[in-house]
Amino acid sequence: MTLQELVHQAASLYLDKVAVCFDECNNQPPLYYTYKTVVNIASELSNFLLLHCDFQGIREIGLYCQPGINLPSWILGILQVPAAYAPIDPDSPPPLSTHFMKKCNLKYILVEKKQINKFRSSYETLLNGDTFTVEHNDLVLFTLHWKNDEMNLMLSDRKEKHEKEKRKNGLSSDNNNEEKVEEHMDVRLKHCLAYVLHTSGTTGIPKIVRVPHECIVPNIQHFRILFNITQEDVLFLASPLTFDPSVVEIFLALSSGASLLIVPTSVRMLPSKLAAVLFSHHRVTVLQATPTLLRRFGAQLIKSTVLSASTSLRVLALGGEAFPSLTVLKSWRGEGNKTQIFNVYGITEVSSWATFYRIPEKILNSNLKCEMPVQLGFPLLGTVVEVRDTNGFTIQEGNGQVFLGGRNRVCFLDDEVRLPRGTMRATGDFVTVKDGEIFFLGRKDSQIKRHGKRLNIELVQRVAEELQYVESCAVTWYNQEKLILFMVSKDNLVKDYIFQELQRHLPSHAIPDELVLIDVLPFTSHGKIDVSELNKIYLNYINVKSECKLNGKEELWEKLQYLWKSILSLSEDLSKVPDESLFLNSGGDSLKSIRLLNEIEKLTGTSVPGLLEMILSSSILEIYNHILHTLFPDEDLTFSKSCATKRKLSDINQEEAGGKSLHQKSAMSLNCNSCYDGLVYVLKSSTGEKYWIFTTEDAVKSSATMDPTTGLLYIGSHDQHAYALDIYKKKCVWKLKCGGTVFSSPCLSLIPHHVYFATLGGLLLAINPASGNRIWKHSCGKPLFSSPQCCLRYVCIGCVDGNFLCFTHLGEQVWQFSTSGPIFSSPCTSPSEQDVFFGSHDCFIYSCNMEGHLRWKFETTSRVYATPFVFHNQSHSNDRLLAAASTDGKLWIVDSQTGQLQSVYELPGEVFSSPVVWESMLIIGCRNNYVYCLDLLGGNKK
Repeated sequence: MTLQELVHQAASLYLDKVAVCFDECNNQPPLYYTYKTVVNIASELSNFLLLHCDFQGIREIGLYCQPGINLPSWILGILQVPAAYAPIDPDSPPPLSTHFMKKCNLKYILVEKKQINKFRSSYETLLNGDTFTVEHNDLVLFTLHWKNDEMNLMLSDRKEKHEKEKRKNGLSSDNNNEEKVEEHMDVRLKHCLAYVLHTSGTTGIPKIVRVPHECIVPNIQHFRILFNITQEDVLFLASPLTFDPSVVEIFLALSSGASLLIVPTSVRMLPSKLAAVLFSHHRVTVLQATPTLLRRFGAQLIKSTVLSASTSLRVLALGGEAFPSLTVLKSWRGEGNKTQIFNVYGITEVSSWATFYRIPEKILNSNLKCEMPVQLGFPLLGTVVEVRDTNGFTIQEGNGQVFLGGRNRVCFLDDEVRLPRGTMRATGDFVTVKDGEIFFLGRKDSQIKRHGKRLNIELVQRVAEELQYVESCAVTWYNQEKLILFMVSKDNLVKDYIFQELQRHLPSHAIPDELVLIDVLPFTSHGKIDVSELNKIYLNYINVKSECKLNGKEELWEKLQYLWKSILSLSEDLSKVPDESLFLNSGGDSLKSIRLLNEIEKLTGTSVPGLLEMILSSSILEIYNHILHTLFPDEDLTFSKSCATKRKLSDINQEEAGGKSLHQKSAMSLNCNSCYDGLVYVLKSSTGEKYWIFTTEDAVKSSATMDPTTGLLYIGSHDQHAYALDIYKKKCVWKLKCGGTVFSSPCLSLIPHHVYFATLGGLLLAINPASGNRIWKHSCGKPLFSSPQCCLRYVCIGCVDGNFLCFTHLGEQVWQFSTSGPIFSSPCTSPSEQDVFFGSHDCFIYSCNMEGHLRWKFETTSRVYATPFVFHNQSHSNDRLLAAASTDGKLWIVDSQTGQLQSVYELPGEVFSSPVVWESMLIIGCRNNYVYCLDLLGGNKK
């Protein structure tokens, strides 16, 4: 029985049922393939490959692609040739993949057309003049010709090893009698192999693992029975193709008439978004994952969604790493949860899983604290599990190393060509056997000797993870001399408290040398903890720590520059970070901003109020000056002539100050401007003279909004307050604490009479304009730099988590639209209020209708920070156009109905300013300190 035969059996029964769903999670409908479609596409690919591939020796075809709707069909098409598929991860380091391709002597590689440029640039040294390509639908078949000297060396090495094997087994080339063949497996047989992988290489040179159908099919057959998989189930492809559990996920679904859900790799990195996709949108019933991958959801989300009472998840199988302690596992389960939870164990060298154990309901539902570790359980179909002591003898009690195998559970490693059936492989995993039950102790490389005593570092991790306020953690043996505990905390804990708790539960030789608080555990593409990345984090930690004694303001500036370059992975050759550099525009994101915040506060030895908002919105120079205000509050903080934090109003550029001309019945016309110095300036429009100055307690970056019914002016400040000012009477009518810095501008609705403010704390507030009383508030969870926009029915706003949100004036969320990047752009609506327009850092301008459906999206060449502007086409008065700017200085004019490009202008600098159109003239500010006026009819710049 082969993997493709399992799928064909299911397809014959469920031809018209959905087999595969691919959801890009971009507000577009998911794509669905039936079993019939999957099989048809696979057959077309098989015919194509048979026409163009001429195999000599081992039958293998590389597959270079990202997850998508066609993925299962492509795999099935290769298997039907018959040939083994050899996945090559586009996101994997090219040297690792090059080693894999050379070691496998891959002659044929299927490359997804969307990835063709990346493939060519990553492997240009391999693609010589003899490389031949031919296209098939969304794929390109590359035929590689390896350099003779390389391949002759590899082939002779393989031949020499094969001859040694034959001599060792007492065989000659003409002595292959039937009995001997029956007792051996041969990698060269036409229908032998299913797929080819490589190990991670974390403990040495990556090993090539060739997996026969005979080895993996028993896994699929047993799990179908064990998990009771039916055609009603939805399984999630959680693993990349280069990680062998992906084979179980794909073929467990497609051999049972079930559906396989696939999402882009980027979505797997976003825990809250992934949880919504899996358990709200698609109601996934079976999930196989590493414990690290599950931990990334966070305890609260696991309890409220993944393992809640109402979850769709029937089966959760955790494997690939040490199983969480029962105490932690029980803390993750919501009351009334019925999900069956399994511990699965295996190694790539005997692909894929070897043992299973279902956690009894009685234990999961018990309120008693359970110190007992979780056993590895029982062998899967066809698998032999042995525990051997240091002398190689099988033991029934005590400690030893696990060996795995079975008559058919045999894989070929590196250059192995022929192996005896029943070959057993050492796992490097140590266990203890007690009363016939096997309990995992740790990896061979997790055993260390410290303070003269032997220690398993996974014990430290298990104990730390059970502490009440610990979200997740990892332990490393740094440079074989320091025990480092990395911890994601549920709260801002004092390190001394953690050490006290560890001392209560661990022997003295197991107490870590250092505790490093981090925002999130880094993990590999296989969902396991990335130890090399943890070591980098620690190296950065000690570099900063060793230099954390500040000897003045100039040293602070130098160290801030060092942290900036380090966290953003900027070139060390960059001698100085430009003063105007913005964190998010330099490659930063929300996680990196938290890291920078933590490192600055470690450096200064104190918390810096408002620092996160500054990191997300301000230049490095402004961040530096903000830190100085905290460290040296009573000193003159001028760092250099260009570094003064208080500037004259005339020095403020278009982005830093907003102005509105206020015309009342009074003969006097006034103009209001906000400023970074915390002052609101009211000027006489006719002369520019100061009429009134109102002082807030921090910088004001919000533009003012005027209420035509009362004459009051509303503005927000970084001091976390909203203000209502009567500028004619020169007084503050009311002020309201908003629960976060107010960066964006308020928006006024006349019906109903509300004024809306948004904060960097993620709050959207509706306030009574007359009294200043809060009517309602909504927490969006992430900072709001975008200004709210009102229409008759709704109020809309963008969020840095990439979501665009729409609410009724009563505070009820109506819909949410997701983009692929943070939204700093404020929305604007069409005159009919039927459409809303906004930009995103994913480089797109979006148009949605008021039901939240995408009308169109237009791709620019850079991030869109500014607010779009809708205006009449002067040439065709019935048409409406949309102007929008991208940060690379391009100004885009598109049709507001269709999103079709009409014209594009390029300014000589970055643009964060929002365009404004008056008649045929467009006015916009540029980072070169000029304001430009463009004649849209004549195309002239003035």
